[in-house]
Amino acid sequence: MRTGEVVAVRGHESGGGHALRGLLDPRVALVTGGRELFRRVRLSRARGEPVCVVPMTLGRDPELVADAARTLLGLSARERAGTVLAEPFGTAEHLTGWLRAAATRVPGTSALLVTAPSGDPFVDADLFRIARLVRQYGRHRTVEVALTGGDPDPAEGVRRCRALGAERVVLLPAAWETPRVPDPGHCEPGGPLLTASAVAGVLRARVDAAWHRREAHADDGLSRGLTAADAHGHSHSHGPGGHSHGPGDHAHTHDGRDAHGPGDHAHSHGGRDAQGPSGVPATASPAIATPVLSSSRSLR
Repeated sequence: MRTGEVVAVRGHESGGGHALRGLLDPRVALVTGGRELFRRVRLSRARGEPVCVVPMTLGRDPELVADAARTLLGLSARERAGTVLAEPFGTAEHLTGWLRAAATRVPGTSALLVTAPSGDPFVDADLFRIARLVRQYGRHRTVEVALTGGDPDPAEGVRRCRALGAERVVLLPAAWETPRVPDPGHCEPGGPLLTASAVAGVLRARVDAAWHRREAHADDGLSRGLTAADAHGHSHSHGPGGHSHGPGDHAHTHDGRDAHGPGDHAHSHGGRDAQGPSGVPATASPAIATPVLSSSRSLR
């Protein structure tokens, strides 16, 4: 299997990339999308290095994946011959598992406030679904959501938790960035979501899988990446102007059955299973009792 440069593409979940710098191996190039990504890949390919590009979303920025694919399409045929686009670092299903693992480290008497930078209305709405799953399969009576730069913001989220009777509130980041604690007298940080060793294990798994697909199936990941955002946004809006699923459309439902219980399969938007290859070290896979996802999918 090939080795070469790993290029991590940062998005709005990482606070401009600052939150990732302490988690990534220094040998991993951290870039923004678009021109910076394009220049970095071209430079590496000019030196003869193969390049694997990994969109560093935790499942709340599908457009980051699609934008990376569009950028890589601008490479020459020779440059693309040694370039692959990996699956995103995480999906919404992975994020659910990671949050559930993090929740096990918080006393059951505390409220959980799941926090993330505000995105578009659809990914923000999905964060409420994820938080509901954390509560459903966890031991915390109160699990609320707060959006930095959005509504409700962390300060309002803490007030809501307190109004529901919580004495202490733990801010659980659903992003790379750990938010500022708005009320130190009643709340505390609960992050980061993943340790550096866990990040290294998941990243290695994404890179290995990308090169395996290239070597075994001549798949550079670009076609898949281009459609990453297709299953999000207005295509899933069933209000005025939204579509209705007819025969032959994808089979997931909106009546709660996306909330797979223990032993069920991981629901995948975009026709892809939310799984990675084997090889993630044990340090990257904290045990989760009665998982929403099977244990092999909770971190990979």
